[in-house]
Amino acid sequence: MASVAENLESSLPVPSVQEIVSHLPHTVPLRYIRDEIISPSSHDDHSSSVPWIDMAKLLHPESQASELHKLHSACKDWGLFQLINHGVSDASLRSIKKQTQEFFELPLEEKKRWAQKPGSLEGYGQAFVTSEEQKLDWNDMIFLKALPIQNRKMEFWPQKPEKFRETLQNYSEDIRKLAVSITQFIAMGLGINDQTKEFYQGYQEGTYDVRFNCYPPCPQPDRVIGMIPHADMSGITLLLDACDVPGLQVLKDGDWVFVEPIDSALVVNIGQIIEVTPQIMSNGIYKAPDHRAVVNKSKERFSVVTFCFPNPSVKIGPAKELTKSGSPPLYKTITLAEYFQSFYNRKLEVSFIDCLKV
Repeated sequence: MASVAENLESSLPVPSVQEIVSHLPHTVPLRYIRDEIISPSSHDDHSSSVPWIDMAKLLHPESQASELHKLHSACKDWGLFQLINHGVSDASLRSIKKQTQEFFELPLEEKKRWAQKPGSLEGYGQAFVTSEEQKLDWNDMIFLKALPIQNRKMEFWPQKPEKFRETLQNYSEDIRKLAVSITQFIAMGLGINDQTKEFYQGYQEGTYDVRFNCYPPCPQPDRVIGMIPHADMSGITLLLDACDVPGLQVLKDGDWVFVEPIDSALVVNIGQIIEVTPQIMSNGIYKAPDHRAVVNKSKERFSVVTFCFPNPSVKIGPAKELTKSGSPPLYKTITLAEYFQSFYNRKLEVSFIDCLKV
């Protein structure tokens, strides 16, 4: 029997994992046990091989060419890199980290004031829960549309902590500026010179959604998953670790490699809009990497993840310069609205990128 598509634009309410831990600190409910998808992690000594890119070197004429080569290699071989000297101020980073931790430290009843509502993924809860039998990830989250301003639904924006809204406003503006710069250099690395300006300017008026994650400690961390393996549907994703607890892993050559938190660095992850739509815009040259979150037995982990999308008017498809040499396009050219429709109206277990192939 053919599988029936699901609407992934909303999520069923589920228990708070933080509350489970506070009431049952030594027990993992059966619904969270995920033995079937857990595989051995790579050791910490592999983490040093995750590429670093220095934005200051990309901006400097004398070092730009060599750093662009590193960027191209990172996007092609990993689909993910750590970005340093990115220009987002330490004050902005400290503020968003502080607001993240303080929000998840609030009493449950206060957090539930901002809970998801039927028909929406926005708010406090967990994403993509479509049935009462579905296995769950070991995390709590709040998901908010930050930019453009008209996309915001303030009924989901917490009023506590006191500076949460102001901090998110400032941080999202900082991230938008950075996303425009990063995508400009990604286009340069791909060599799509005729479309470079069109490519990165799409992010100037793009859409920016922010997900704040809390991964509580777990008494059996090897039997749950903080977030299941997946590739992002964004153009690029920018992740800020809000503490020093490692948890993000990227799949590289069959091994799960830890991406160790680096103070003041941002993790840049190629999304499925770029392959840099990641596999579409680059026609498969860049790959949107599979990644996941694992949890710790004794420590809580927090992260702030910003999903960056181009302007809805931008058409998503292989860049002409990457197909005119004789390489046939691997992916369809579609509107952003069609792209979202394909993502949200499919079975959760179906590979999204396969839906976009020619």
